[in-house]
Amino acid sequence: MKEIYFSKNDLSNLEYSLNREVLRANVSNAYSCTTLTFCNTRKYHGLLIVPQPKLDNQNHVLLSSLDETINQNNNSFHLALHCYQNGVYSPKGHKYLESYELGLLPTHTYRIGSIVLLKQMFFQEKQDRLLIKYTLQEALQDIELELQPFLAFRQIHKLSKSNNDANSSFKPAEQGICFKMYDNYTPLYIQFSKKVEYSHNPYWYYNFEYIKEKERGYEYQEDLLVPGKFKVTLRKGESLYVSCGVEEANPFLLSQDFTKETHWRFPIQTTDDILKRAARMFFSRKGTKVNLVAGFPWFGRWGRDTFISLPGLCIALDDWRMFRLAIDTMIDDFKDGFFPNIGEGSQAAYNSIDAPLWFFWALQQYAYINDARKEVWQAYNGVMRSILENFSEGGVNVRMDSNFLLWQGEEGKALTWMDAIVNGEPVTQRKGYAVEINALWYNAVMFYRELAKLHCQDGEIAKWDEFAENFPTNFKSTFWSKEIGYLADCVDGSKKDFSVRANMIFASSLEYSPISPKIRQLIVEKVRQELLTPRGLRTLSPTHPNYHETYFGNQEERDRAYHNGTVWPWLIGAFAEAFLRVYGKEAVSYIEQIYEEFGNILCDYCVGSIAEVYDGNPPYKAGGSISQAWSVAEVCRMKYMIDKCKQINTFTL
Repeated sequence: MKEIYFSKNDLSNLEYSLNREVLRANVSNAYSCTTLTFCNTRKYHGLLIVPQPKLDNQNHVLLSSLDETINQNNNSFHLALHCYQNGVYSPKGHKYLESYELGLLPTHTYRIGSIVLLKQMFFQEKQDRLLIKYTLQEALQDIELELQPFLAFRQIHKLSKSNNDANSSFKPAEQGICFKMYDNYTPLYIQFSKKVEYSHNPYWYYNFEYIKEKERGYEYQEDLLVPGKFKVTLRKGESLYVSCGVEEANPFLLSQDFTKETHWRFPIQTTDDILKRAARMFFSRKGTKVNLVAGFPWFGRWGRDTFISLPGLCIALDDWRMFRLAIDTMIDDFKDGFFPNIGEGSQAAYNSIDAPLWFFWALQQYAYINDARKEVWQAYNGVMRSILENFSEGGVNVRMDSNFLLWQGEEGKALTWMDAIVNGEPVTQRKGYAVEINALWYNAVMFYRELAKLHCQDGEIAKWDEFAENFPTNFKSTFWSKEIGYLADCVDGSKKDFSVRANMIFASSLEYSPISPKIRQLIVEKVRQELLTPRGLRTLSPTHPNYHETYFGNQEERDRAYHNGTVWPWLIGAFAEAFLRVYGKEAVSYIEQIYEEFGNILCDYCVGSIAEVYDGNPPYKAGGSISQAWSVAEVCRMKYMIDKCKQINTFTL
């Protein structure tokens, strides 16, 4: 993959272009998201979506769209595209789209006869502001550009309906105006680099349809307020800069601001470049606090996702300072051996058994890649010790049994990453000894011992001597079946679930594995045979009666498929790692082919990123979050492993 380019044929085909979305985000977690043709197909779409600290600190859609019309010689050409009630599309401005290219600056090109108009836009990195640049590249005479803002002012999970409480008035701003539909919202400033004519005529447009929400079984119709329209004349070669933000801008500096914003951006020449750009958008920063957005457009911070994603994202960005800041931010909410899986502060939910274990894994990657074992011990040994003590002593939903294995479970809850719940019951019942939990547990303890030994902490090492000696034998006797030839997914008393799931791959991938090299190989081959796809690993073998080949339908239908066949890209990192550990340098070309496959899908779903999940069967249609942190991260880490393995004879981190 060397460029991302869409032709007129691509863009005019709505079945194709409406299923491809573009995303821009900044360090405050504000974002802009829509389709290639600017037709919003989700309630999560909009040009300016920003957190609202005076309301709920959640993201809200302020500006849904900004419709363009070109007027020339008493003719009007409407460039916008909307879907209204009963699937009626109007106006059909996509027919004027000549191309879209994701280069240094994402660029839409419109052509209407002799008129060629370029549209470039991006989110500012450190301000909640969208900058748009219109350039009249070709024209036989001047044109009038007309712009209509469509306002929502509502939370991303909700929909706007026409009402009498909305404030449809405006306040003047320098070369623009300001809107604020409801109290406690940040205002919306729309300003221009040259003087424009504004005519105020507030009007509600009704029954916009969001087809993706309809597919997902949610409410899907919305009303939007159009307060009026802007008009400005452009001559050939002239550019107009538009600022859409929550603070008043200096309109005379918009050209300069636009140019400055491009300085840190880089041309897209390789798959690595594309993934680097995607990786940057997941980091949300406020002062010294850094959080990781699990996925766009609807996820916030998740503990498990943060720890799994951080190494790969920091590899992509070559920025390990962000790793430390994100880890330290998570530790602010650390309590009694656990990290919150969802939320933070008073809203935190401590419902993940594996998040603390992934914390060890994340530190392990940081320590090995940066030769920072001393740093990790000095900074985090107290937190690591607290986790090990709390888990070994046991609590409400987790305990270390006399065989040193971790038992977990709580009635009506799913505490592993396979956490879908329908009608109050986990879809994937994994109460007991879960295979990846125990693989992570062993790796965590052994990594802790490694660091303690390096720092001559004999007492800390001795605490776990008996564990280190006995755990592998007990793990094998609990999960392994010589007759069946692979590991059980979960064991609860005498009940052993030998469903072929991806979770067993972690027993082969982790630095400290409780199984022999031979069993590692058997696991890798079983996973390759039944679970590996070009998009990642299936969560359940197609041979299983509960296998769901597609991830589609309403909430319940999707939840039942979520971990029962659906492909997760993030699992490819563990597979690549396990495969390289088993087969060494000879396996590099095979893993490289898998990596290249991901380069081939970066024009699908979210342009320039990787989805949360894919269907289990070909053509592996994307679903869920359009841009997922751990999907991008683990593909980036896979590339790191490929490059590393090329430099050495055996695979090590």
